[in-house]
Amino acid sequence: MPSLNAVSPSPRADVWAANATPCTVRFCIVAEAEADVLCRTLNLFALQQLIPQQVEVMRDDDLLRIEIVSNEQSWHRAQVIGEKLRNLVSVCDLELYQVQGRTTPVLACSQ
Repeated sequence: MPSLNAVSPSPRADVWAANATPCTVRFCIVAEAEADVLCRTLNLFALQQLIPQQVEVMRDDDLLRIEIVSNEQSWHRAQVIGEKLRNLVSVCDLELYQVQGRTTPVLACSQ
């Protein structure tokens, strides 16, 4: 039996924006405070073989404020992920920002 080697999957190629360079994007999400919201949110990144650079969550009564910073995808891919996030039933609001230069502190999104 052959030995098993660890494989590091690379991010999925963005066929719609193949020549686009990766950019840093801040996803600011307001969602209902439900136990599975964070998992469903992060799953959209995992399906694309993306690991966010930063994730911060704050509970505010019945809402979660989730901020995700990711720097491995093109702006087009970020917009697609954003639309999928908007389609999650528990998501109330989503804003996308393309970050120029260094990232700013987490939870810098408007509230």
